[in-house]
Amino acid sequence: MNNRKIDNMRETQVRFFLITGMVLILFTVTGCGPSPADLAAVDYTPLPGDNWEVSTPEAEGLDPLLVAELYYEAAQLDRIYSLLVVKNGKLIAEKYFHEGSIDQQNNAQSVTKSYFSALVGIALDQGCLSSVDQTLLEFFPEYADQIDDPRKEEITIRHLLQMRSGYPLEESHPDLADRFFGGEGNWLPLIVDFPLTSDPGTKFQYSNFSSYLLGAIVSRACEMDLKEFAEAYLFDPTNTELGEMWQDDFGFYYPNLHATARDQARFGQLYLDDGVYNGEQIIPAGFVHDSLQNYTQDPPAAINRRNYKRSAYGYQWWEVQTGDRTYESAQGHGGQVIALVDEHDMVVVLTADPFWLQWGDEHWENEKANNYLVADFIASLPSE
Repeated sequence: MNNRKIDNMRETQVRFFLITGMVLILFTVTGCGPSPADLAAVDYTPLPGDNWEVSTPEAEGLDPLLVAELYYEAAQLDRIYSLLVVKNGKLIAEKYFHEGSIDQQNNAQSVTKSYFSALVGIALDQGCLSSVDQTLLEFFPEYADQIDDPRKEEITIRHLLQMRSGYPLEESHPDLADRFFGGEGNWLPLIVDFPLTSDPGTKFQYSNFSSYLLGAIVSRACEMDLKEFAEAYLFDPTNTELGEMWQDDFGFYYPNLHATARDQARFGQLYLDDGVYNGEQIIPAGFVHDSLQNYTQDPPAAINRRNYKRSAYGYQWWEVQTGDRTYESAQGHGGQVIALVDEHDMVVVLTADPFWLQWGDEHWENEKANNYLVADFIASLPSE
């Protein structure tokens, strides 16, 4: 067979691959992923503004090509709002996409759970709470006579923090979902009405209601509106701003606060720094340590794959396994992420469309894509 015939056959094969959509096979011939020129064109320079100290990946000992590839891949996602990387306490990369902006106070969705956990730690430090082993009904005695399941008398703050209260995932039953997400504004009576599906302390069950109760407990114990408490003891001392929060008819707050990406990065850095900001202990160091421990190994999780696995759960924080390392992560519906990489003194923050009150394939695909993006980047980091 002569060379011209061989060349013609190769051309025919490439056309066949293009027509049939066999992109992966074609890429094995032509190469895949961003080219050096593509990566060189990526700009992730932090924007000017507020009190973040700015640096570069090189100055902080990080390969800039890894960061460029992260932002190149992020640009392919159509519902992402922001992506920030902080290393050694310095903002080294920042970019906003689509509807996102530096001033946008996005709905953090279930990332809020990690904030509510922090407020419990602060309430302990302030003396409002004496122990995470105080019981739920100690703070809501008006419901004690209505309880027909004695196991509810055993539920503690610790159980709520660990998602081991016995209250189920709201979506586990249509009646529970309707009551919880129906917008009636009366979540507190669910203490009585929601049936337990396991004994307290025995089983992990992801529960939005448990997080709501944590906020209500802090408010009751400290005799203070929860948003005002958060501003006074968490947000103001860290030079950050708390955005909108939604109250129910009882004056308690849903676990859905709004904050900018930079302020969420500051919250993540606070945990890397053992609760200290500018020399001031904001969250007790012991509580930070306890929050990032593993109380449930391999909790049920809808999003698992080779490079991303929710491997454990602490006090309203996930542990994620990626490659040969793990990291702690606050995560929210739609793919909101605050990732803590202690080995690299790094925080990665991603905000995105929160898909408020939306469920379905589209939100899951976006949520997975966002989490995979962060996990793949963290897996690519060299060991230190």
